[in-house]
Amino acid sequence: MQVLSNQILSFLSFPAPAQAQIIHAGQACVVKEDNISERVYTIREGDTLVLQCLVTGHPRPQVRWTKTAGSASDKFQETSVFNETLRIEKIQRLQGGRYYCKAENGVGVPAIKSIRVDVQYLDEPILTVHQTISDVRGSFYQEKTVFLRCTVNSNPPARFIWKRGAETLSHSQDNGVDIYEPLYTQGETKVLKLKNLRPQDYASYTCQVSVRNVCGILDKSITFQLTNTTAPPALKLSVNETLVVNPGDNVTMQCSLTGGDPLPEVVWSHSPSPMPHNSLIQEGNLTIWGICMDDSGYYNCTAINNVGNPAKKTVNLLVRSMKNATFQITPDVIKESESIQLGQDLKLSCHVDAVPQEKVVYFWYKNGKPARVSDRLLISRNDPELPPVTSSLEIIDLRFSDYGTYLCIASFQGAPIPDLSVEVNISSETVPPTISVPKGQSTITVQEGSRAELQCEVRGKPKPPIIWSRVDKEAPMPSGAMTVETYDGKLRLESVSREMSGTYKCQTARYNGFNIRPREALVQLNVQFPPVVEPTSQDIRQGMGRSVTLRCTMLKGSPMKVATAVWRFNGNLLTLPPTEQQDYSELKVDSVTRETSGSYECSISNNVGVSTCLFQLSAKAYNPEFYYDTPNPTLSQKQSKNYSYVLQWTQKEPDAVDPILKYRLDVRQLNQRNTVQTLVPVKKMAKGLLLEHILRNLKIPQSYEVRLTPITDFGAGDMAARIIRYMEPINYPNPADNTCRFEDEKICGFMQDKMDNFDWTRQNALTQNPKRTVNTGPPTDISGTQEGYYMFIEASRPRVTGDKARLISPLYNITAKYFCVSFFYHMYGKHIGSLNLLVRLQNKRAIDTQVWSLSGNRGNDWQQAHVPINPPGPFQIIFEGVRGTSYEGDIAIDDVTLKTGDCPRRPIGPNKAVALPGSGVLTLHRSSLGGPLTFFLYVLLR
Repeated sequence: MQVLSNQILSFLSFPAPAQAQIIHAGQACVVKEDNISERVYTIREGDTLVLQCLVTGHPRPQVRWTKTAGSASDKFQETSVFNETLRIEKIQRLQGGRYYCKAENGVGVPAIKSIRVDVQYLDEPILTVHQTISDVRGSFYQEKTVFLRCTVNSNPPARFIWKRGAETLSHSQDNGVDIYEPLYTQGETKVLKLKNLRPQDYASYTCQVSVRNVCGILDKSITFQLTNTTAPPALKLSVNETLVVNPGDNVTMQCSLTGGDPLPEVVWSHSPSPMPHNSLIQEGNLTIWGICMDDSGYYNCTAINNVGNPAKKTVNLLVRSMKNATFQITPDVIKESESIQLGQDLKLSCHVDAVPQEKVVYFWYKNGKPARVSDRLLISRNDPELPPVTSSLEIIDLRFSDYGTYLCIASFQGAPIPDLSVEVNISSETVPPTISVPKGQSTITVQEGSRAELQCEVRGKPKPPIIWSRVDKEAPMPSGAMTVETYDGKLRLESVSREMSGTYKCQTARYNGFNIRPREALVQLNVQFPPVVEPTSQDIRQGMGRSVTLRCTMLKGSPMKVATAVWRFNGNLLTLPPTEQQDYSELKVDSVTRETSGSYECSISNNVGVSTCLFQLSAKAYNPEFYYDTPNPTLSQKQSKNYSYVLQWTQKEPDAVDPILKYRLDVRQLNQRNTVQTLVPVKKMAKGLLLEHILRNLKIPQSYEVRLTPITDFGAGDMAARIIRYMEPINYPNPADNTCRFEDEKICGFMQDKMDNFDWTRQNALTQNPKRTVNTGPPTDISGTQEGYYMFIEASRPRVTGDKARLISPLYNITAKYFCVSFFYHMYGKHIGSLNLLVRLQNKRAIDTQVWSLSGNRGNDWQQAHVPINPPGPFQIIFEGVRGTSYEGDIAIDDVTLKTGDCPRRPIGPNKAVALPGSGVLTLHRSSLGGPLTFFLYVLLR
C-alpha cells in the first residue's frame, strides 16, 4: 500500500453549514410527494420503519430526530434519536406523524428536513344489530325495522361491501334495503337498513371491509345470522345494587342471563382498579374470598351479543371500616370567644372516617355515665356546621357542674367492627393552645447530607397536633406531601439537600383540640453546601512563549465566599502571594513551554467543602477534522481488486498554537496489526483550508483504520481517527467506467422485490454457510478471493419448485440508442432452475419484458453474458432466479455492468430478437461466455 502526498486544496466553503436529506430504507409501501412539497412515507402497521438522515457539512454535523408533538422517544425505537438512522421495529399507528431530522455543526443555521409517516392498518370490523318496532296507520299493524351497523378503524378509509349470503346488496337491486353512512360516529361506519322486515330478510349478513390491498393489507369481514328470535341481552343480579360486607367475608355475586339471541357473553369488571387477585369468575358468578378494604369499589356485570345495547348491572361493594377518631372543642361562636368561659355556650364534636359513613352511631358519656339530653345539653348526630356524619354535644350556658370527662364512642351496631372512642376533659385548666419557637432554634444551620430537626413548642390543654408546611416555596415536603403532621412539635429531616433550604411554618391543627384560628410560628432552615465552580475542566492551547491566565470562579455555595484557594501543577503544590477574598482565584503562566505545559488544578473551599477547577495547558495542536462529503472518494482500479481513497480534512483552530509542519498518517487494515506510517508535509495552513491525501492500493473490499496526527515544534498534537470503507463507485447522472461487484452493502442501489417469494443473498467465501449444500453454488466470486462478494439464491428448504427471487436495479434515466448489460453467472447443480434478465419500462405502469434466459446445469465455472437492449425511456433491469426441482440448484451473479453502445461482437449461444414495448424495434436476446470485463455501471445516489 502506498501513501502519496497531494497538493493542499483551498475552498471558501470550509467550514460549511449543515445540510440534510431524508431517505427511507425500511419496509415502505410507497414514498410520494404530497401537495408539492410534503413527502409522505407510507408503511404498514407492524413493519419496520427506517429513515436515514444524510448530512453534509464541515465539521461533521450532529443529528437529532424529533417528531410532531414531542421527541422521537427512545421508548419506541431501537436506535438513538441522535443516530443518523432512525429505526422503529413493529411501528404502531400512534407513531405516525411528521418526523424531523435536525443537523447542526455550529456553522450557520441548523438544517431541518421532515417527512410525514403514514401508518396503514385495517382492524377487524365490529357488527352490531339494532331493531325498532313502530305503529303504522293508527296501530292497524306494526312495522319492524332492523339496522345492521358495521364499524371499523382503518387508514386509509375503508370501503364497505354488504352481502346477504353470497349476494352483494345495493339500493338499486333491492328496495327493501338502504345503505348509508351515519353522522357523529367513531371510526368508519356503514349501516344496512332492512325496512319493514320480510321473511327473506332472515338470513346471513356479511360486512366486508377493504383498503384496496394497500401495503398488502387483505380484506376483512364479519358475519351475523339474523333470525326471528334475534334479541338484545338481559340480566338480573342476585344482590342489591349496594352491598355492604365485613372484612374477611367471602362474597358471591350471581349475574344471570334472562334473554339474548345469539347467546350473550358475560364479563365482570372492577373500577377504579383491576379485578382482585383473590377473585374467581365462573359461569357469570363472581366470588371474592377473604375480602378486604382494597376490594371495595364498583363491580360491573356486562352482557354483550352485538344486538341492541349491552346489558349492564352494577354493584357498589362497600367493606365496613372505621378509623381516625377525632374531637373538637368549639367555644361560644356567637360571642367570638376562643376560650372556655362559664356562662357561655360550648360545643364538643366527635368524628370518625367510616365506610359506610352514614351507618355510624355515636354515643356520648359524661364521667362514665350516658349523657342525658336536657334543655342545656343537646346532642346532634349530624352537625351541619362540621363534616358529614359528625356528632356534637352542645352545652348551653356552661356551669361549674358541667366540668368533667366526656367520652364519645363511634360504633357499627351489630357488625363485628371494633368501636372507636375519643375522650375530652373540660375543666378550668382546659385552655386554647399557644405556639412558639424555642430560644436559639428560629434559625437552623446544617450541612448538606446531615440530619436536621426543626422544633415548635405548644402549650395548652389539650395539646393539638402540629402541621408543618413550607412558606417561601410552593414545593412539597421531603416526604412528597404538602403538609406533615407531628404530635411532639418536631419536624425531622434526614439527609437534607440544598433544595430544602427555606422557611418552614408550624401551626396548630383544628382537631383534637380547640376549633379556633390556628396558632403558627416560623423556622428558617439554612443548608450549607460546597462551592460550585467553573470551569470544572478546560483545555487551553497556546503557542510556545505566550502567556496565559487561568481563572477558577465560584458560581454558588453556602456560605458564598472563598475561604481558601490552593493551586497545584502536575500534582505539586504552588505557592502564591495572598490576595483579597473574592469569588474567584487566578494564576498567571508567563510563558507556555514544554516545562510549563501540563495539568493545573485549583481547589476552592468555603469551609464546608472543596470543589476543583482543572486546566490542561499545552502548546500541542488540536485534532484535524475529517471531511466526510468528498464526492466519490473511492476510485476502483479496473485490472485488479484494489482501490484508492481520497482522504480530505481541515485543521481545527490552526492559529491557536505554533504552525503545523506535517502530519503523521497511520493506516491499518481492520483485523490486522500491521500499520503503515507516512509523513505528509504541509506547505500552507489556514483555518478552513481543505487538505487532501490519496490512499492507494487498498484491497477490495477491505476496510481500514486511518489515524492522522498534526506535528508542530512542540511535538505531536491530538490525533483523529476514522474508518475507511470500500463503497461501490457512484457517478450520477452519467455512467462511468465502473462495475457493480456487490462489495458494498448498498449493492449499488439494487433492491429486493417485495412481491417475489424470497430474496437474493449477498455473501462471500467467508460468510457463506459452512453447512451449505455441496455440488452446487460457487466457492468464491469471479475474482477467486475469499473476501469478494456476489449475489446468490439458496435453493434449499423452505424453497419449493418455481419460487422466484427478483433483484431490481435503480431507475436508469439516461438517453442512448443502445445499451449492453454484461454480467457473470454461476449455474452449477443437477437441479438448476432458470436465470432470467428482464427490463422494466416506466410508463403509466411498470411493464416487465424478459430479454434473456438460461436454464439447467452450466458447470462449476463463472461464465459471462452480454445482453443488448434498447429501451425507449427510463428503465430498470431485473435479475430473476427461479428455483428448480430440488435443493441442488443454487444460482449466483457477479460483476454487473451497464454501458451505452453495442455489446461485444462475439455472440455465443442462442440468439433471439425481442421487441420491448414501445420501442418499435427488435432487441437481440442472447447469452455469451468469456471476454474481458470493461463496461460501465450506472447507479442512483446512495
